[in-house]
Amino acid sequence: MGTAPAAKKKRLVKWYAPHKQVLLALAPVTAASVYFFGWRSLVVLALVNVLGFLTEYLFLRVYKEPVSSAVFVTGFLFALSLPPGLPYWMAAVGIVFGVLFGKMVFGGFGRNVFNPAMVGRGFLYVSFGVRMTSGWRTPLAAFPGGLARFSADALSGATPLVRLAEGGQVSWQSLLAGNVAGSIGETSALLLLLGGLYIVYKKAASYRIVFSAFLAFLVMQTVFYLAGVPRAVDPVHALLAGSFMMGAFFIITDPISASQTNGGRWIFGAFFGAMVVVIRTFSIWPAAVMFATLLANMFAPILDVAVRQVKSRRAGSKGGGNG
Repeated sequence: MGTAPAAKKKRLVKWYAPHKQVLLALAPVTAASVYFFGWRSLVVLALVNVLGFLTEYLFLRVYKEPVSSAVFVTGFLFALSLPPGLPYWMAAVGIVFGVLFGKMVFGGFGRNVFNPAMVGRGFLYVSFGVRMTSGWRTPLAAFPGGLARFSADALSGATPLVRLAEGGQVSWQSLLAGNVAGSIGETSALLLLLGGLYIVYKKAASYRIVFSAFLAFLVMQTVFYLAGVPRAVDPVHALLAGSFMMGAFFIITDPISASQTNGGRWIFGAFFGAMVVVIRTFSIWPAAVMFATLLANMFAPILDVAVRQVKSRRAGSKGGGNG
């Protein structure tokens, strides 16, 4: 008698190539976060990813399905967007909320309307506004920096974007390098740019969304700046400061919560870029990228419907003309 075939080993995680590429692209800014803010950044990152995985796993146990590797992309983006000194328990609450209400309530991977990382961050922002907008840490820039420290304890009064909007000065060299106050993984514009170009090259991020976001951002920012609008920062510093680089490359390019049509992607990216400038300039809320992302996510399905209808009408008119 032949032996029965061995039972197929159940996978806990189903990995997708684009997710691996995004995580690889985020590795340099993750390493920089340790250098600038200490090993505490890595502890926050590990905590967030473990809890995000467990949240999705518990909901998928009923269906006996593996957890999607997308949850780790969510965990990284969420953790890297947090202030360096945020209490652990707040980070834990935020990621559980983001995965649960930003993803699982819609049916899980591939069905969410909003970016789960920004849903979690948005919940923390409106619930614990003081902790999310104050108490920034001065980075440990002198070698060996945070490699020899658990955390950066010295407080910084404001992020570069706030200082620039108030008429202060911040060198573009510091913004490129990342030795400025800010979120855990969003301070180095150079590393974000390199990582972002990598995922665009690997087609893990839509170049249509990225290009239109940058174009709309620069055009809108330039118009406001040249018009002398209060709080409008010059375009170069505005591009390098804050979290726009992270948002344009890694957050709004999430293929699930972004537009699904090529035409919609151009409009979707442009809407995001323009909204970041508008919110930064006129709103009292400094978290422009987060709010612009959630607004763009909300309109993405409508954009796709409109684009498909336009294409259908054009195809119909061409067909009618040939009849």
